[in-house]
Formats: sequence, structure tokens, C-alpha cells
Amino acid sequence: MAKATVVTRVLGGDRLECRVVSPSGLELVLSGATGDVEPEVDGSSLLARNQALINNAWAHAKFTHLKVSLPTEAEQENAEKRADAHERLVRWLADLADDVVVDTKQAWCSGCFTHAEHRKGKRPIGHLPASVCANCGSPTLPCADPTCDHMAIRGRGAIRVPRYCAEHRHEIAAFEKAAQKIDSLVDYAELFEYEEPNLSRVTKVVGGSLAVVALAAPAALVAAPAIGGAVGSLVGGYSGAVASSYGLALLGGGPIAAGGLGMAGGTVVVTALGAALGGTVGASITNAYVREDKSFHIEMLQGGSGTAVIVCNGFLSESGRGWGEWKKLVRTRYPDSPVYRVHWGAKELRDLGILTGYSAINVAAPAAIKKAAMAATKEGAAMLGPLAPVLAAAGLAKNPWHVAKNRADKTGVIVADLLARTRAVSYVLIGHSLGARAMAVAAETLGTNEGAPRIEAAHLTGAAIGAAGDWTNLTARVDDAIYAYHSSDDGVLKWLYRSAQGGQRAAGSVGFTPAPEKLVNVDVSECVHSHADYYTEVDLL
Repeated sequence: MAKATVVTRVLGGDRLECRVVSPSGLELVLSGATGDVEPEVDGSSLLARNQALINNAWAHAKFTHLKVSLPTEAEQENAEKRADAHERLVRWLADLADDVVVDTKQAWCSGCFTHAEHRKGKRPIGHLPASVCANCGSPTLPCADPTCDHMAIRGRGAIRVPRYCAEHRHEIAAFEKAAQKIDSLVDYAELFEYEEPNLSRVTKVVGGSLAVVALAAPAALVAAPAIGGAVGSLVGGYSGAVASSYGLALLGGGPIAAGGLGMAGGTVVVTALGAALGGTVGASITNAYVREDKSFHIEMLQGGSGTAVIVCNGFLSESGRGWGEWKKLVRTRYPDSPVYRVHWGAKELRDLGILTGYSAINVAAPAAIKKAAMAATKEGAAMLGPLAPVLAAAGLAKNPWHVAKNRADKTGVIVADLLARTRAVSYVLIGHSLGARAMAVAAETLGTNEGAPRIEAAHLTGAAIGAAGDWTNLTARVDDAIYAYHSSDDGVLKWLYRSAQGGQRAAGSVGFTPAPEKLVNVDVSECVHSHADYYTEVDLL
């Protein structure tokens, strides 16, 4: 019996072509530059509408190029292994797409989270055959729970462990409410009430080991691991960290050595996430992040008739409940608005507090270092040198600063998706320090989705986010302005942030650059002399 063939060619320069021929002779031709996340598609309509096949074939083409173009032998060997893995998947998916359909079933798909037709074929012989989702091309089979009518993702080969649907894996609370709207933000918890028991031993969509990948890219790119998990399970039947790594490469979120686009992929990934806001895939992403952060919750601080205000703290928060430091600042500017406070990253913020010396917990560092970190003055910053090993690039995945920064970005993703699930027309976003970073990520993500709520205004005080970047999405859905309050006398951002970020300057220290229309840098250096002064010394414009 004929088998599917896969051939990748370098056309010249950075142009690639991948040609897939199915056992019956149907052709799929993909072409594009090595940096393209999505290729140009031509050929048989049956194969050209199979997104799983396209994603795997294009990933095979990229890794095939990388296995001869990467600088080290180890990187080349890794790329070759990935290319071979994708080639095997492409051959199998082409076989399934080309297979004779013996039965069809309408059911929820655990790959694309839609109710779609699943076409059951004859192959593979010798063990359970696979179906193919007509919407996304995922190989599927019935959920291993005999009482369940949903479809699970099927891997290649024999079924060695039970395959459960997304509901029974707790990747989503329920298929039918994954795109559900809520009347008020305080109703968000309803979206995470599981209707079925977790029958799977696979515990996470997001692999913790991928933190360093996300941290190497722009702020919004930290959404990538969960998106990668969704895409990885969708197109290849992978799960856990493998799915995340695989999906990251397809979406362009991974490092170039892993087949992604490196930092250049940030815009692509956040755009992909924006398209998912308020929908079923967005529910999977948000669910994964909320499961990671047990401290995440939203508290209503006051009611009102105005535009709802969302406030988000950084790591210098004095209180884990109620108004904390926010009352005067927010109520003076928005006295008639309902106000919600986002609580997040309790562990990460506590660990960061230990690193910076704001916690009373003893730290494994000389007293002089702790004192310098607490003071965060110019003189004290000169003593931060011994902190270098703690903040070294080799330890990005573990050091408290980068873990907390990663969590802030994920929190921004959660907030954006939850706001997109409400019926409100617009919101006001307010954040301080890493909380300002979270609100910036939320604004950027909302900015990629035309159906999402608008941002009446945003106030970012002492934002712990890089000053330089492309801020187009940040202001895309803003009516008034994004106000960025910054102080050159803020020692935490001026010294500790720069030390942790390898010399990068924070927007909360120097303002955002470049500043597009509706992004207003507000210099408050004359009145803000410490990282906590924003709460008491600033009036929101």
C-alpha cells in the first residue's frame, strides 16, 4: 500500500517549500520564509483545510532548515529530531485525511473545543482507528469515560493509556459554557466550576520548564505556553510540557533554536491569543493559568454606576484584602464607579519580596545586601553587585524576579479574557509596579480583538515593564488615554529592575518609548521618591 511522502526544499535565501503527497496522490504545498508562522497554502482542498496537517508540515519544514543552519552540532541534532518527529506526524495525518470514511459523528472536539463532525476511517489496522475533526484536523477518538459523548485527542500508535476529553482532563470546565458570557466580573468563578471529575493523570497544560522560553520574549508573549499547550494538543495529540513546547514552536513563541521565531514572534502570539478572547480556546488558556495560580481571585471593593475600574497590585502591597493602598487614589478619581481588585501571584510576590528585602523573612544573603535592596537608593544600589548570581540569566526560570514577572503577564492574560466574557462596553485599568505590567498585558491583548471591551482609560504607576517596544496594541482599544506615571527617583525600578533586566530601563522609570497617540507619559519625579509613593503622592489624570 502506498504511503504518504513529505519533501522539504530550500528555494533560495530564506524561502522554504514543503510538499506532502497522500497515499492516494493528493498534494499539499506549503511555501514561505523561514520566519513565517503561517505559510502560503496550495493543493488539494481536502488537505488544505486540515490545519493540523498544515501546522505539522510547516513545523517540519522549519526544523529541516534549522538542522543545517543552527550554529552548534547539539542544536542541529535537536532540530533534526524535531523534524523527524513532525515528519512522522505529517505522514500519519495525511494517511488519516486520505482514509476511507466509514462513519461520522457530531461531537465536541478536545482539539479546537468546537462541536464538529468527526470522520472515522478504517486505518490504522491492528488497533483502535482514529477519527478526524472536520474543523481542525485533529486525530480524535471517543473519550475513555464510557458515559461521555465527547471526543478526545488521539495519539499515534496503539492506545497505551486512556484518552480523556478536555472536560475529563479539566482543561475546560465544560464545552458548552466555554464561550459563556457573564453579567458581572464578580461572576467569573462560575466559569471555573467543573461539571465532570478529572479522570486524567495529566495535571497541567502549561509546563513550568517553559518559563525561560516565555521570559526571553516581549511581555505579552508569556501567554505563549498555554496557547502552545492548546495548539500542541490540537495538532499532535501531545499533552503537558511537550504540547506547550510543540505549540510554541508552531506559533513562533519559542527560541529560534527550538523552531520558533524568538522575540519576533511576540506580536504573532499575542494576536493569536487576542483572537481567542472570550471563546473556547481562551477558556482553556485562562483555565490553565488559574489552575497554576491558586491565589488568583477578584474582589469587589465598591459598587457604582460609572465605568468599572480594575485595580492590580505589585509586590509592595500592604494588604491581601480590601482596598489596601488604593482607596484614596482610586475613589478620588472614580468616586461613582464599581471597583474590582485583582489578587494574584501570592507565592511569587512573596518570594520577590524576600529577594528585594521587603519581607521580614530571613534571606540567604549578607545583611548589607538586604539593607541595600530595602533602601533602593543610588548609594544602596552600588551594593547590589553580590545579587548578580541570583539574577543571572542562567537562572531565569527560578529566580524570584523573573518568576513573578512571568506570573504578572499571565495575570494580564487572565484579566483580558475575563473582561472579554462580560457584557460591559468598556473598563478602566489601574495598576502599580508588576500590577501595572499585568494591566499593560491585558490592554495589549484586548487591543488585538475588535470584539473585546474598550478601555476608557488606563493608569500605570511605576510600571515594571521595559520602556522600549512596539506599543501599538497597547492603545488600540483606548478611548481616552493610557497614562504612564514614571519617576527617575524610583530606586526599585532605576536600580533593581535594571540589574535584573541586564540594563534594560523600566517604563516606570523613564516612560514608554516610543509613545504613540493616546499613550501619555507623566513625569512625577518631583513627588515620587520611592516605589510606594505613587499611592500617596500622585493624582490620577
